[in-house]
Formats: sequence, C-alpha cells, structure tokens
Amino acid sequence: MSDYPVTPDGRYFVAKARLWRRTDPSLPEDERQDAVRELMAARRAVRDAADADATRAARDRVQAAKVRLGERGPVWWGDEAPDVTRRAPWNTEYADWWAGLDADARDRGTG
Repeated sequence: MSDYPVTPDGRYFVAKARLWRRTDPSLPEDERQDAVRELMAARRAVRDAADADATRAARDRVQAAKVRLGERGPVWWGDEAPDVTRRAPWNTEYADWWAGLDADARDRGTG
C-alpha cells in the first residue's frame, strides 16, 4: 500500500481512483497483526469456498476482520468528518490535495 497516495490526514489511500480507508493507527501492533492474519485466512476461505454457504461465512469473516482493523464499520477518527470510502478523491474534500499531486502519484492512485 505504500506505493499508493495517502491523504494528508492519513485516513485514506487512493487505489483504482477511489479512496479506501486505512487501518486504525491506534491499534496495538499485535492486534493489528492478528487481524491481518485473520483477514488473509478469510480471503483464502472465500477463494476456496465450495458452496454459497461457505462463501457467505468466509465473506462474513472478511467483514469482521476489516471492522477490527478499522477499515470498515465505525470510523476511527473523532472529529465527526464523514467517511468518504469508495469516492473519487477529486469529488471530495480531498480535491485540492489530489490536484496538487504530481502526475506519477496520481497515476499510482488511478492505476
């Protein structure tokens, strides 16, 4: 993820021309690592699911891990700023920041 542009407030990175919420920086490292391990295992379970029930259960595990990481669910910042996940940066309060990036950084965020 370090190759993707990160908003100045550290809340989002830009990939495929969309803002994606970053992991909560206040998570203790051991808890973050545990949640990432669970996320990777859950993603493998989605890939390997044999039927619709197994797929649903695996996707629920992915969701739970993403919520633990702060990437989904309630926002981890406390200033009441809205969550703009999945929005194009140029259509949000980050528009000026996005316009000020060099072409290489914008390419990394849109590619």
